[in-house]
Order: sequence, then structure tokens, then C-alpha cells
Amino acid sequence: MAGMDVARHIQDRTPRGIAAAISRLVRSGELRPGDRLPTVRALAVDLQVSPATVSGAWQALAAVGLVESRGRAGTVVLPEPAAWLPPRYREMQTGAESRREVLDLSTGTPDPTLLPPLGPALARVAAHSPAATTESYLGSPLIEPLERLLRASWPFHAPRLTVVDGAVDAISRTLEQLTGFGGRVVVEDPGFPPVLDLCDQLGLERIPVPVDRYGMVPAGLARALRSDPQAVLLQPRAHNPTGASLTAARARELAAVLRSHRATGGDPHVIEDDHCGQIASSPDVSLGQHLPDRVVHIRSYSKSHGPDLRIAAVGGPAAVLDRLIARRMLGPGWTSRLLQRLLVDLLTDGDALDAVAQARRTYYARQRALVTALARHGLTLEPADGINLWLPVADESAALVRLAAAGVRVAPGRPFRSAGAVDHVRVSLGALSGGPAEVERVAHALATAAGARHTADTRPA
Repeated sequence: MAGMDVARHIQDRTPRGIAAAISRLVRSGELRPGDRLPTVRALAVDLQVSPATVSGAWQALAAVGLVESRGRAGTVVLPEPAAWLPPRYREMQTGAESRREVLDLSTGTPDPTLLPPLGPALARVAAHSPAATTESYLGSPLIEPLERLLRASWPFHAPRLTVVDGAVDAISRTLEQLTGFGGRVVVEDPGFPPVLDLCDQLGLERIPVPVDRYGMVPAGLARALRSDPQAVLLQPRAHNPTGASLTAARARELAAVLRSHRATGGDPHVIEDDHCGQIASSPDVSLGQHLPDRVVHIRSYSKSHGPDLRIAAVGGPAAVLDRLIARRMLGPGWTSRLLQRLLVDLLTDGDALDAVAQARRTYYARQRALVTALARHGLTLEPADGINLWLPVADESAALVRLAAAGVRVAPGRPFRSAGAVDHVRVSLGALSGGPAEVERVAHALATAAGARHTADTRPA
């Protein structure tokens, strides 16, 4: 569609009005994926506004994933995000059709080169289990060798253990047992977007509590407990997105707050999502060490052993876990015992153990290398744990645009927030594997973008 055609559809000539008009044209199908928009200068002339006004509109459209600037190729309309994605996942997918020249630090996935190789483990499992060995649909959903390994490493005594298909599956199934539509759940702010979407889909009221460098803030939890929630959701280490980890002292403080609330008649369960598991550098601290009868602890193997393994271990009170297991029997039944045997192999094989240990050291080194490089550019941050860094920015949209122009993609901060200002972006280190020169380039781009603000002039030219 030519520039004059676009201009005819625009009545409100502010950045917001221009962006809204283009959005309507995209959603009506009059502008289709791949269509090239007029240049900033051409549309500014047609509308008799300043180029900064049009540029502000284009930046707003890019921030929500409707358009993408491709340099000399112009600004083009993007395909609509997959409709099956929940809302916050959809926001995180913005611009996911990454070009090869873009360094994508937005995904939160582990570096595939740091995962233990599956080939040898699959061969060993196949040699010992040449055929499916399930003799009954009513057998234990957790194979005995894996239960032994889990019990030996679990951070507290859990009366019941099982495995499910990933951490979010575990959180979902636990919430279904502990809450009902309209129930209240304490969540971290910022927090993991799929968990926030999950609470919304289950019809739960989210009560946000701030997070500092040691995890959930005790005073915030105390305030949130006044609304009598049924559950408290937290990430004990390598928090996504901030990288914070609970210390033993913070765990005691949070447990004391929960005990005090319990004394007044409230008794919520705590659901802990240890999503980074074995690649986290921090100790395995759990509130279950203080409140074993109220804590459901979840340990994922996606970051350490591979997202497609789809296994998370769940341990906690029998009263909760037995109901969870019974409900699963009316659905998937159990997590593949072949995959469980594969995980047992990966948790006991020397080469696989070495690979996970090396991954942990590598992510630790990447965190510190990037934080050190950012400090050289005037941006001082505390080193985080795991694979994410929560970067403060003056203006999220402006930062995303600046970074895209520099060939770096990060995740917007908006999907992670329940309350408060959107003043961060998330940087994932899975793809940051290019050495000192790449770290320096990324640090320069991040520090520059962090201070960028929108300065669109809304006055007519």
C-alpha cells in the first residue's frame, strides 16, 4: 500500500493515533504480512507532521510485534503471533522471526552446546530396555531408580515424590489441587510470564510481592498474606528474570512470616519452582527445610539436560501429591518411563555429570563477564545466577528499538510484571557464546539502550 493510501486512513496525527490506524489496517487485512510501510519521511510529509512523530508511531508498533524495521529494506508488517500462545508468551515472541545477523538473547533457553549429549544415553537405555516394559497401567508413576536419586538430593524430607511433564505442568497441577476459581495466589513481581498467564487462566487473583537480590521480600509477603491466599509461588534460586537466589537467612525469614500467619489461622501452601536446578550456582535452599508439611518443591531438568526431555520432579506432602497423581491417572497417566530411565542415566553417567557441571561454570562465567563489561560502560549491576540478567532501562520501548538496530534482541520487561513500572528488559545468556569481543559489543549495546528514552515530537511540523 502506498504512502498516500496509508495517510488517508489516519485522522489522529499523534504517534498514538498513527499507530492505532496502522494497527487497524493490519488487523482488518488491508495491510498484510510482508507489506512495506511508507518511509518515516514520506508519511511525515503526507500527514504534515514531524518525522519524529511518525518514528514514535513506528517504534510503538514494533514494540508490540506488528511491524519490524529492516534497515534499507524499510519497515514491514509482521505475521500475527501464533494464536495458541497465551498472552504473555505472545508478547515475549515479538520479533521471534529472527534474522541470522541478530544475536537473540530473548528466549531464555539453554545453550544447546552445553547440554549433555543424548545419543550415548539413549543407546544405553535402549540396550537395557529394548522394549516397553510397563506391565500394568496401575504401576507407580515414578520408577524406583529415579526416586532413589531424587530422595538422595532433595532439599528436605518429602513424604511423596513424582514426576510430571515440566515445571509449568507441575505448577498447574499443584495449583489445581490447592485452589479454586476466584482463589488468591501470592506471586513474585517480576515473575515468570507463563505462571502469571496460568494464574489468569485458572481464574486466580494474583497478589504480587516484590523481589530483591535475595528473593521474595518478607515484608511484602506479610502484607500479601493479609488477603488469605491459598498458595505462595516462588522461585528459590536463579529467579527468572532477576537471577536472584534465596539465602538460608531469607528462607528462615519467609518461613517465620508464614508461621506467624499460620498462628492466626491462615495456612497457605508454598510452591517452589527450582527451574534452573543443576545449572544454578547457588545452594539448593528450600522453605521445606522449615515447613515440610506445607511446601511443594519442583525441580526442572529443562535447563540442565534439555527442554525436550520434559521432566520435572515434584516432592511434598502426601495429601497434595496423592491428589495430583490421582488426577494425572485420568489424563496422561504417567511421564514416560523410558524418559525417566534416560534421566536416570544422565544423572549417573560421568560424562553427563561433567557436562552439566561445565554448563554451570560457563553460565557463571558469562554472567560475570557481561556484568563486568557493563560496569566499564557505566552500568553497575549485581551478578545474577542462572542464565538471565534483569537490565534496568529508562524506556523499555526505546531500549528494544535501540537494541534491535544494534543487532541484539532481548525480551521486553512488560510480560514479567504484575505491578509497578515497566523499567527493565530481560537478557538471556544462552546464545552469548562468542567470547570477549561479543560480550563487549553486547555490553556496549545494552548500556547505550538502557539510557535511551522516547523523544517523539507530537507537534505538527
